[in-house]
Order: sequence, then C-alpha cells, then structure tokens
Amino acid sequence: MATVKGAATALEAEFARHFQRSAERYQRATRVLPAGVTHDSRHATPFPIYVERAQGARKWTIEGHELIDYWMGHGALLLGHNASTVVEAVQAQLARGTHYGASHELEVEWAEAVCRLHPGVERVRFTNSGTEATLMALRLARAFTGRPRVIKFQGHFHGWHDYLAYGVTPPFDAPNSAGIPAETLRTVLVAPPNDLAAVRALLDQHPDVAAVIVEGGGGSNNLVPNDPAFLRALQALLQERGVVFILDEVISGFRYAPGGAQERWGLRPDLTTWAKILAGGLPGGAVGGRADIMEYLDYREDDARWNRHGRIGHQGTFNANPLSAAAGIACLREVATGQPTARAEARAVELRAGLAEVLERRGIAGWIEGTASVFHIILAAPGMRPDGPIAQRFQQTRGPLAAALRQAMLLEGVDLMHTGALVSAAHTPGDIAFTVEAFDRALTRLERAGMLPLQ
Repeated sequence: MATVKGAATALEAEFARHFQRSAERYQRATRVLPAGVTHDSRHATPFPIYVERAQGARKWTIEGHELIDYWMGHGALLLGHNASTVVEAVQAQLARGTHYGASHELEVEWAEAVCRLHPGVERVRFTNSGTEATLMALRLARAFTGRPRVIKFQGHFHGWHDYLAYGVTPPFDAPNSAGIPAETLRTVLVAPPNDLAAVRALLDQHPDVAAVIVEGGGGSNNLVPNDPAFLRALQALLQERGVVFILDEVISGFRYAPGGAQERWGLRPDLTTWAKILAGGLPGGAVGGRADIMEYLDYREDDARWNRHGRIGHQGTFNANPLSAAAGIACLREVATGQPTARAEARAVELRAGLAEVLERRGIAGWIEGTASVFHIILAAPGMRPDGPIAQRFQQTRGPLAAALRQAMLLEGVDLMHTGALVSAAHTPGDIAFTVEAFDRALTRLERAGMLPLQ
C-alpha cells in the first residue's frame, strides 16, 4: 500500500491544476500575511482556495468553480449566504449610518430578541466576537465569585485568548499557542469530557474555582459530543458548589434549537456566550445570563469605589454596531419561527445517513457523527473505535488523510471544514444528494491512491 505522503502527491498535483489561480493568490498573500491567511482554520495543504462570491448554499472560487459550501461562514450563516431578509436589513441600515458612537434603538431590540429565545437570560452585553464573549464571561464569573480559577474540558474550543487557549487539541496538557504566560495557565484546569467525577475531584482540590465552561455542542463543534445527561448533572453540581456554569453557545446557539443547546437539553446556565448566528453573518458576539452576575457591568450613582474597583470594565469600538445589530435582528426574527433550525437539521439528518451508507456499502472503516445541523466524517485508522481515545479523533480529522479528503471533495464540488461542518437552511435535498455522490467519488480517489484502510 502506498504511503499517505506519497499517495497525496498526485492528488495535490491535480488540486493545484484545478485551483491554479488560488495558488497564485496564496503566493502573493504569503508576502504580506503571516502564514498567508487571516484565520488559522483557513490554512490548508497545499494552499487555501480563494472565493469571489457566494449565494444560498453555494460559493464560487476565483477560478469559477461552483462549490456546495459547508463552512457557512464558520457557522455564522444558518440562513445561508446572502439571505434576503438580512441583506435588506443591512442595506437599509447602511444608508442610515454604520457607526454612531452612541446608543441606538437597534441594540436594545437585538438584546430583547436574545432574551426572548432564552428564558434564563435576564440581561445581555454585546461584544465583537466569540473570543471576546468568553473572555468577558470569565471576567464576570471571577468578579462575582472572587475566585481566580476556571475549569474547561479537553478538546473544547472557546476562542484564542490566553485564559482558554489550553487543552484544545492533543496533547491536552499543553497550551495551543506560544506566548501565554505560565502564570495565566496555572489558573486553568482541564478535565476529560463527560466526566463528572473528574470535575468533582478538581472542585474538591481547588476551592478557588470561579467557573466551569463547556461548549454547548461538544468539543470542537461536536467532534467530541456532549452527553446531555452529563451536562444536566454538571449544572446541578455547580449550583451545589456555588460555581458559575458558563455554556459556550458560540456555535450551538440558535442552531441546536432556536434557544440553542440549553433549550434542546433543558439547561439553565448562569452565563451564556454567543457569536456567529447571533449577528446574522456580520461580526458580533454577546454574553448573557443572570442579572446578579451581569450587574457587575453596571455603574452605580454616587459610588465611585464600585465604579472604579468593583465593576468590570468593558469597551469595544464596534460593540452592537448598527449594521451588526440590524443583521442580527433580521436573522433572529427568522430563527424565532423555528423553521431555519428545523430545515437545517432535517437536511443534516439526510446527509449523515447518506454518508454513513456510503461508508458501509464500500466497507471503509469509519463513521459519521453529528447533532442538529452539524456533521463529522471520521475515516478511522486501523483499530480505531468510536469509544476510543478522543486524541485519535483529532489526529484523523486534522491530519494528512483529512487534508486529502478535503482536496478530493473540493475537486468533486464540495467544500468541507476539515472533515465535516455545518448544514444551513439554504441547503436543499438536491444539494445533499450531490454531496453524498461527491463523497462516494472522493473515496474512490483516495482508494485508488491506497490511502483508505478497509474494515
């Protein structure tokens, strides 16, 4: 059998010919952009594709190749590219102004829309991204409890700031970036996913834990799925211990249900973080939750000491800017009907079933996973099992075989995020059928190269 490295050579050569203009743009980009990209997830072997336009569930590369898209704006586009309601709202607001440097009615309406969809959310504060939202949630929890530490879970991603860029990918006992002070890392405790006993032990050992944060959809966008029973038990444990429960719904928010993973699984977190779908495809994030925690953002008249030393500070030039607010309101108005979330999930159910059937029919080792409108394709290494070490999942969905699968799928007209991604309400049954057929053809490419182990 050919080695993965050797087998990938011919596939890469065909990929380079097919996306020649993208290769040229990438070489130009490397001269002015570190790594040639502006987001680590867009780094790709041998180079990223370049897109010039998108509509609905599709996008077109600068070479003119049409692709069915499963990145969906890194998960921000539940309604699909250029949803008419969002476009019209943004165009109308653009004529009125992009940034007032003042409060405006849309920010209030946007916050009210979030609260209506989440019964446990009493107040909301907007940020510009999910990373900023989780950073603020930690600061709120620390101010509220007076404690410094936080517990997170192996494989869970909460943005790139210092406090949580730890234990995201194997090895889980290391940060995911250089430049993070050791003193900061000592405030972060990492637990195995779905392990209540491990959390309890950490709480027993460290009475100075302020909060536990967990991805609503499971580690790395459901690559490591959450057990809903674990989440409910975790919530009860944290209530008992007086520890703030932070549910990171940056990806799962509005996707797992109109009220997110917390609606789907009957949770009532103390704090929730959102981004992506929240802003309808424009930049935007938020933190919301219990009023007694959120009040640490409040000013108090005639209390200079509180205003300087008691509350938490928060700025952000583009927080709840009118364009993002207009897009977010338009998107959440659609979300509130329940229809976009239901349509996206229905298509994802069809897609997961179709992909699984292909693997089974061809006798290829692996499986398909996902919840709501999320899916992952795991092409298994020899001896790999669904209940095996989670590090294997990362190795198989981030390594050479995963890169080869994405190249093969792009050649067949489908763009995956790593080996899976997100279905939108704009995807049609026809798109799903095409994707399943493309997957079948892509596997043929990989099999001919000797890259796939059989069951």
